[in-house]
Amino acid sequence: MNTTTLKHSPAGELTQGHKKVIFASSLGTVFEWYDFYLYGSLAVIIGKQFFGGLNDTSQFIFALLAFAAGFAVRPFGALVFGRLGDMIGRKYTFLVTIVIMGLSTFLVGILPSYASWGIAAPVILITLRLLQGLALGGEYGGAATYVAEHAPNGKRGLYTSFIQTTATIGLFLSLIVIWCCRNYFGKETFEEWGWRVPFWVSIVLLGVSVWIRMQLAESPLFQQMKAEGKTSKAPITESFFSKNGRIVLLALFGATMGQAVVWYGGQFYASFFLSKTLSVDPNTADILIAIALALATGGFIFFGWLSDKIGRKKIVLAGCLLAVLTYFPVFKALTHNVNPALEEAVASSPVTVTADPARCAFQFDPVGKKTFKQSCDIIKSALAKKGIPYNNAPATAGSVATVSVGGTTLNSFEGEALSKDDFKAQSDAFGKQLAAALKTAGYPEKADPARINTPMVILLLTYLVLLVTMVYGPIAAWLVELFPTKIRYTSMSLPYHIGNGWFGGFLPFTAFAIVAATGNIYSGLWYPVIVAAITVVVGLLFLPETKDRDITA
Repeated sequence: MNTTTLKHSPAGELTQGHKKVIFASSLGTVFEWYDFYLYGSLAVIIGKQFFGGLNDTSQFIFALLAFAAGFAVRPFGALVFGRLGDMIGRKYTFLVTIVIMGLSTFLVGILPSYASWGIAAPVILITLRLLQGLALGGEYGGAATYVAEHAPNGKRGLYTSFIQTTATIGLFLSLIVIWCCRNYFGKETFEEWGWRVPFWVSIVLLGVSVWIRMQLAESPLFQQMKAEGKTSKAPITESFFSKNGRIVLLALFGATMGQAVVWYGGQFYASFFLSKTLSVDPNTADILIAIALALATGGFIFFGWLSDKIGRKKIVLAGCLLAVLTYFPVFKALTHNVNPALEEAVASSPVTVTADPARCAFQFDPVGKKTFKQSCDIIKSALAKKGIPYNNAPATAGSVATVSVGGTTLNSFEGEALSKDDFKAQSDAFGKQLAAALKTAGYPEKADPARINTPMVILLLTYLVLLVTMVYGPIAAWLVELFPTKIRYTSMSLPYHIGNGWFGGFLPFTAFAIVAATGNIYSGLWYPVIVAAITVVVGLLFLPETKDRDITA
């Protein structure tokens, strides 16, 4: 088999060999991110297909939790595959990860639904998500390390920035494929079975990725280290149970944690905000996000290149700081330009729930079988299903909850003593009264396409993605340069995947839960804002700049 080996050119130019290494590593990682994000992009449909025994709200929450499950195990994948990568090599380790990812994704596409297999369907789905997460935990560190160890000094930011584009390009690719399938099959057919087609495509992408990566040789730094007998015998011990462990913790809290919430806030949470909170048609939301991704993706390369000139630390922390300062005004501007009718209705006729706080439950039902029958819960459940923001006001103990919509006040009812039929009848009657009051007050059921200020929305979304490119473009080079070659794969993978898998991956679910609890559609933003602010402080005070380090030494 022909494999690509190369040496650095004296001037550090981007040679044909370098280009092949970057292309092969990046293309495989694009496909892996495509596989991973198909699930996130189709979370609502997957919730209906595989959690059909739950109510609508629990379906969506469980779909998000299953999505987050893939993120939860990424650090464990980083440990398993990072250890292998530091002991046996970078190339074969990330070949294994891409095969696991591709097969798991394809199997999601052929897995029968809850209606066919019952509880076995969501159990298998979550198992496949866990396998995807394990694979991705080993993939990124391998690809980034492999490219960085081929890069000459002074070029690592630029070289590794191509790897950094892969997550966004993978998301972009998944959105395009989904959009094409949705429009080809039509909404009903797509939601019934057409959603599976993008998952089937992954088997073709898997074949292409494996073939391309088989053409590559092992990293020259790893080959040299292996020839000299200097490979680590215990990468996990050396990475985390020595003085290197302090750098791992600082890399997590001072770099990847904030980078992760800005990444997921600017792309995934923005997408959820458009479709779920502002009630934008899913097709329209996908198109708007895809345009922003296309316009801003070049920022990864630019900021990677710039980090070779002025440093990684300045750019990553500046992106986190800008997110802290601008997230609230930007998301409020999205509401103004996407669904002005909602904004106008909230301003002119605010909704207030007045209830005894002790009589308001946290409406998260793990099995989807419980009916919340207290008067406060009846109101909040109805408002949550309609995506209506509301304020909370305390009432006297034991009183029946009320909801005010502008000048109209509606009394709820206590349903705990009612029969199932009587409770349903009164709930339906209350729901109709509430819907009529909201309609009279000007609350829209959907965002009006004619009132969407498309250029401004694209500008705002592009700004959010540019923040993503600031924090993400230089991060691989920064992490690679923080750790020695013999434990680099393991050491950089764990803080990256804890940051992105836990702090970032749980952002949509955490933010959604905060919004549901408070009634404020912007309150979920406090999660990424606080996390990013912590990273700015820790990174500024404790992490070094690394752009001039020679990792070959």
